[in-house]
Amino acid sequence: MQTIDFNRNNLDKANSPYLRQHRDNPIHWQEWKKEVLDYAQKMGKPIFVSVGYATCHWCHVMAKEAFSDSSVADFLNKNFVSIKVDREQRPDIDGHFMNFLTETQGSGGWPMNVVLTPDQKPFFAGTYFPPEPAFGRPGFKQVVRQVYDWYTKNSQDVKPYTPGGEFDTEVEVESEKVLLDAIKNRFDGEYGGWGEGAKFPPYNTLIFLLNYFAEYPSEDTKNMITKTLDRMAKGGLYDHLQGGFFRYCVDRQWRIPHFEKMLYDQAMLLWAYSLVYKIFGESLYKDVAQGIISSLDNVFVSNDLYYSATDADTNHKEGETYLWSQDEIKEILSETEWKDFKDVYDLSEENKLEGKLHLVKKTNKFLPDIERKLLEIRSKRVQPDKDRKIITSWNALLGIAFLIAGRFFKNDSYKKRGLNLYQRLITAHFNSETLAHSSFEDHLQKQSFLEDYASTLLLSTYVYEEHFTNLETVKKLRSKLMEYSKEGKWMESIEDGDFQPVAASFFDHPTPSSISLAEEALRRSALILGEVDGRSLKYKQPLSGDFYNLVVFYKLGNFHEIHSKEGLNYLSLPINSIQLKGQEYQDCYKMECRRFENQKTLFDALNKRVFFTIE
Repeated sequence: MQTIDFNRNNLDKANSPYLRQHRDNPIHWQEWKKEVLDYAQKMGKPIFVSVGYATCHWCHVMAKEAFSDSSVADFLNKNFVSIKVDREQRPDIDGHFMNFLTETQGSGGWPMNVVLTPDQKPFFAGTYFPPEPAFGRPGFKQVVRQVYDWYTKNSQDVKPYTPGGEFDTEVEVESEKVLLDAIKNRFDGEYGGWGEGAKFPPYNTLIFLLNYFAEYPSEDTKNMITKTLDRMAKGGLYDHLQGGFFRYCVDRQWRIPHFEKMLYDQAMLLWAYSLVYKIFGESLYKDVAQGIISSLDNVFVSNDLYYSATDADTNHKEGETYLWSQDEIKEILSETEWKDFKDVYDLSEENKLEGKLHLVKKTNKFLPDIERKLLEIRSKRVQPDKDRKIITSWNALLGIAFLIAGRFFKNDSYKKRGLNLYQRLITAHFNSETLAHSSFEDHLQKQSFLEDYASTLLLSTYVYEEHFTNLETVKKLRSKLMEYSKEGKWMESIEDGDFQPVAASFFDHPTPSSISLAEEALRRSALILGEVDGRSLKYKQPLSGDFYNLVVFYKLGNFHEIHSKEGLNYLSLPINSIQLKGQEYQDCYKMECRRFENQKTLFDALNKRVFFTIE
C-alpha cells in the first residue's frame, strides 16, 4: 500500500470530479480513508471535514475564497487533518453529518463543514462561510480559530452523536382523503407547487397525486397536478431552448433557477410528465418530456449511461451560459421573429439576474425555429462543466422513466433506451455480489448503499414486464437488498470499513428516499416472484414522504395486478398497474381477483374505471 504524504493536498489522485476541483487549494486535503482517520487519531488532531458536490455554486465560492486563502490553509494544515467528501459518492457520511448539522443549526446545505474529534465525534457544523465577516455571517478565519480554541479546552466533553431522525416520525392518518387534504392545504393556488419561498420540482407529490387521481378523480386534485406542471414548464425552471429542468427556483413564482441540471431531476420529471400525458393527453406534456430527453442526449449521455449533473456556474458566474441581453436577442432575430418572441416570452425585470434576462414564458407555446436559432448561438458560448460520475441509483431511476415514457408515448426508441441503460448498468456496476455505487473514468467505487440496490431492483421489475424475463437478476438483487434490513429497520449502509453503519431515512426529497424505493421494489418483486408480501406500512408526513405514501396507497389495494399470457398494450392499462406472466387473463385489484376470457373483456372492465374527464 502506498504511503500517504499528509504534508500535501492529495486530491489530484481522487476519483471524484468534486474532489479534483479542490486539488489546487493550499489546504492539505485528504480523502476519507481509514489511513487518514488513523493518522488523525495517532496525531491527536481534530478533523475538519468539508462535504459538497461538483455542481454546487456555494462550494465553488468557498473553494475560491476561504479554501484558497494561504493563512486559512496554514492554520488548518498545522492544527487539523482536513478531509474533502463528495456527498454524491458518500451518502452515508453526508446523511450522518447532515443530520448533525440540521439538529444543531436548524437547517442544512452545502458546502457542509463539520469538525470532529480525532475519534470522529462531531462537535461543530456549518455551511458556507465567507473568508471575512459578511452577509451577516462570521468569517471562516474567525470561525475555525474559535472552534479550535474551544476544542483545546473542552475536548474531553464531546459526547458521541446519535441522529434523532426528525423526518422519520410516522403520521397517523385515517384515510387517503385526510392525507390529500393536508397536501391541498399547503398548495400554492396562484403559482402551483408547495410553499412560499424557494421551490423544488415536487415530483414525488405529483406522482402520488396522479395515482390518487386515477382512483379518486376530482377537480381539486387535477388542478394541483396540472397547475404545477404547467407553471414549471413555462417558468424559469425549464430550459426552453435545450430542454430539461434546472434544480430549483429561488422564488415562489418559478422565475429564477439555481442553474445546475441534475440527472435525478430529469429522471423523475420525465416519469411525472409521462404519467400526466397518459391521464390527460395534453400535447404540452409530451413536448416537455421530449425536451427532457433532448437535454439528456445533449448533456448527460455516455455510452448508454448518464452523467450526474452540469454545473450551475460558467466562468465562476452562476447561470452565465443561459442569460441574455434584450439587445442581443433582437439582433439575432428577424423583426417578425422578435414580435413572436415578445408575444410568448416574459421580458420583465423580475426575470433578470445581474442585469441579464433568463428566459421565462408568458404562455406554454413553443417557437421551434426561434428557439433552435437561439440555442445555436448559446451553444457557441462557454458551457458549464459536467460532473462525469455515473451514479447507479440515478441511472436506475432514469431507466424506469425511459420505460414509462416508451409505454405512454408509444415510442419504442425510449423503451430501447431504458432496456439498454439497464443492461449497461448491470454489466458495468454489478458483479452478482456487489453493486457499485458509482464509477468515474471506469474506476468503480467500492461502497454499496441501500439506494442503489433499491432503485436497481425497482428498475429490474419494470424490465421484467417488457418480456416476462429477467427473473434471476430480480432474485439476486432482492436477496442483496434484504441484507440492508436489520431487525426490522432499513440501513443505508451496512459495511464495516471506513465509516459506521448508517440508518436510512424516510425523507423523500429531492429523490424518493432509499426506504421508499426499497419498499416499492420489494412490493413489485414479490408480485413477480409470486411471494407473499404481508408487511403493513403506515402513511408518512405529507409532502416530505409522498413517494413512500404512494407505496402505502398501492399496498392498500389501489393497484392492478394484470396477469396475461402475453404482453399487453400499456395504453389500455391504468398507470397503477403491473403486468405479470400468467396462463389466463386476470386482474387482481382491491384484494379481489377477476378472470376474463380474453384481452377485450379485460380491457373493457379496466376502461370502465378510467376517468379522464371531470364533470
